[in-house]
Amino acid sequence: MANKANSVVTTQSVRVEQCVCTAAKTTYDDAANAVKLFTAGASGSLLKSVSAIPRATFTATQLMLFLSKDGGTTLILLPYNKVTGAQSVAATTAIPAYDLGVSGLRLSPNDEIYAAIGVALAGGIAFTAEGEDFAEADEEA
Repeated sequence: MANKANSVVTTQSVRVEQCVCTAAKTTYDDAANAVKLFTAGASGSLLKSVSAIPRATFTATQLMLFLSKDGGTTLILLPYNKVTGAQSVAATTAIPAYDLGVSGLRLSPNDEIYAAIGVALAGGIAFTAEGEDFAEADEEA
């Protein structure tokens, strides 16, 4: 929705979206093996946080976030990424959660955020994104 000249845009609804990455992404200039995590609303969104948690034992890997402004055709690597150490996931171990450092990333209408991992993992790594959609509210003069 286009904003009117006399309007205030505020966040209105909180959304949580998730995806699971299992395939290794070994390239940084295409959409291969990236999974869509979050789509901004019609008036844009504020991405508040992104975290990742493994679903199986894994070796060291890179956790990556990408931005697409064209429906997933072109992905742009974002500065929110992390390299993890190897971790055993079992009933007797704590499962680590990784914060990717996103806080207040303003997304334009219909922007998409994609997640990826650097090493294949059959059990996958689950990514969770929390964001707020903007909605137009008319200003009273």
